[in-house]
Amino acid sequence: MSAPASTSAFTSLADLAALARSIKDWGRELGFADVRIADVDLTRHEEGLQAWLDAGHHGEMDYMASHGMKRARPAELVPGTVRVITARMDYLPLATPDDWRARERLRQDDPQAAVVSVYARGRDYHKVLRNRLQQLAERVRGAVGDYGYRVFTDSAPVMELPLAEKAGLGWRGKHTLLLSREAGSTFFIGEILVDLPLPVDEATGAHCGQCSACIPACPTGAILGPGRLDARRCISYLTIELKGSIPEEFRPLMGNRIYGCDDCQLACPWNKFAQRGRLTDFDERNGLGTSSLVALFGWEEEEFNRRMEGSPIRRIGHERWLRNLAVGLGNAAERAPGDAAIVAALRARADHPSALVREHVIWALSRHGA
Repeated sequence: MSAPASTSAFTSLADLAALARSIKDWGRELGFADVRIADVDLTRHEEGLQAWLDAGHHGEMDYMASHGMKRARPAELVPGTVRVITARMDYLPLATPDDWRARERLRQDDPQAAVVSVYARGRDYHKVLRNRLQQLAERVRGAVGDYGYRVFTDSAPVMELPLAEKAGLGWRGKHTLLLSREAGSTFFIGEILVDLPLPVDEATGAHCGQCSACIPACPTGAILGPGRLDARRCISYLTIELKGSIPEEFRPLMGNRIYGCDDCQLACPWNKFAQRGRLTDFDERNGLGTSSLVALFGWEEEEFNRRMEGSPIRRIGHERWLRNLAVGLGNAAERAPGDAAIVAALRARADHPSALVREHVIWALSRHGA
């Protein structure tokens, strides 16, 4: 954060309220669907965060614990912070059909299909949101002069969801994702930590009621109860965050999900209100919404790196990409046992230089009795 704000023109509550309204208008001009403001008091979340960490539910995500309680104390992370501007950006492509959730379920039932989480089929959201938030921060600077701020998009020890909930962007669903009455959960969020004493917005309250459809929808039982997630069991964690071998107990439960998982979102009734994004950045690339497991398993490292340039998928690397696909190909045995094309694809990787890949290929071949 830079030097304290020079806000001589914004000293009254009326001036600050006008600035807050302008920030929201500028945010919408930059492609955000909603922009809200929260204070930085997350005291009530500290006990829950510590209990979650103590239980080891963060798995190998050591960064979740490495900053201690700074994650719940934005003013310690970035000294001088008094407010957080939090913004929502919808990510469903413009061409998404109304029955998209049913179509996604059909792909999960297709043993040949490679299922990539919807959010990851386009451009890396980190880059898109960070750029737009930076532009918004600079618009504020143009209005008030120098002020202290820092932009974050899933890139620092910030409790993004509690801050967004506090600001009124939505509420935490029983699956722990943020839910909006206007947009379901198919959106990204990002923040600007600022030293401007802007007026804050009100929280919306929770609207899940008696519904708990997301809990039994989780293929691996990662949602332990309302608001309780064991990331170590989550398919998104297993396919993205986990660096080593996927525990065998979870492999059959993953089906053909090779990067991320949308099951709890597909089950959530609020996602009938999911909004299409306003930017083309999240439109599908490289056929990731229609590709087969065999086709993607055939990509060599050079092709993977070239095709995944600018994609969030590239960060897992080619080795883990093949690991995930091998699990999907092994699970295809349930509905297509001994499929010749699948067995041939797996055998072509049986001598892969990576022990990690070989282990998962051997497991997959055993599922096909090969």
